[in-house]
Amino acid sequence: MTSLGSSTRSGDQKASRPEAGSLPEAGSLPEGGSLSLSKRPDPRLSINQATIKHADLETALRVTADAGIQAIGLWREPVNEVGLDVAARMLADSGLRFTTHCRGGFFTLPAGPERVAALDDNRRAIEETATLAAAGADGSTAVLVLVAGGLPAGSRDLIGARDRVRDAIGELAVDAKAAGVTLAIEPLHPMYASDRAVVSTLGQALDIAADFDADVVGAAVDTFHIWWDPQVLEQIARAGREGRIATYQVCDWKTPLAADVLLSRHYTGDGVIDFGSLTRAVIETGYDRDIEVEIFNADIWADAPENVVRRTAETFGAAVSPHLR
Repeated sequence: MTSLGSSTRSGDQKASRPEAGSLPEAGSLPEGGSLSLSKRPDPRLSINQATIKHADLETALRVTADAGIQAIGLWREPVNEVGLDVAARMLADSGLRFTTHCRGGFFTLPAGPERVAALDDNRRAIEETATLAAAGADGSTAVLVLVAGGLPAGSRDLIGARDRVRDAIGELAVDAKAAGVTLAIEPLHPMYASDRAVVSTLGQALDIAADFDADVVGAAVDTFHIWWDPQVLEQIARAGREGRIATYQVCDWKTPLAADVLLSRHYTGDGVIDFGSLTRAVIETGYDRDIEVEIFNADIWADAPENVVRRTAETFGAAVSPHLR
């Protein structure tokens, strides 16, 4: 199963969503072109706040709700700018579902004060996630996305770094279970292994998660990071069998990559990712949660957040929605 127990608030998530209106047909999208969103956005679409990075929390909530989108994933920095209690009230007032909190993690430091501080910060992130999930509309999920962390300075011990990730999650699992939060290990593309995430494949994430209850530790399935993996469909099926798909996130991959490869994500349909096979594989596991669009792209960030949210809904409707039926 993929509904991870205590990480889902009250009610059947499917029942809480209205039916989608007619959506654009799948197919190529005009790069940089203008699409008209004449129907309601897909009811399963969630805007990850990173997609409109330069919008403060108030703006992010407003433009998402004004566009008719029903869910949002938040980031810790904008939440902490206003304070957790204020952020929770703002989320509740928006009427939006809460899908994920980004991000925890960075667990690869060796024993010492910095590692202790990192674990304490993750405990605060767990508390934030639980509070925001409680404030969101019905169908909200208490999912904290974890980025494992890269190699410590001067280290070449990739295996040891992964072991420390497992150990850190073991320490935090008790806190997550008590708070009703699912820790979602996010594998990142191997080009980030040295500086951001020593967990590079969905299989590696699931191997770490296997030591823990499925409602406590799951995985984030992000198309940008896993589309290339020859075993990706097999590992998605495995994640479904084990009940560990905590969130499904989408955006596209297009070359050449940006000079800063962190900022190389694109609107769905603008690149080379086969959203049909990946999305069908996720849905066939029984995954019935919201689907986040998370984009890091300097040109997209420079656009008005209203425009970004609109185009996100349009491109999602064309590239992803047809495979949800």
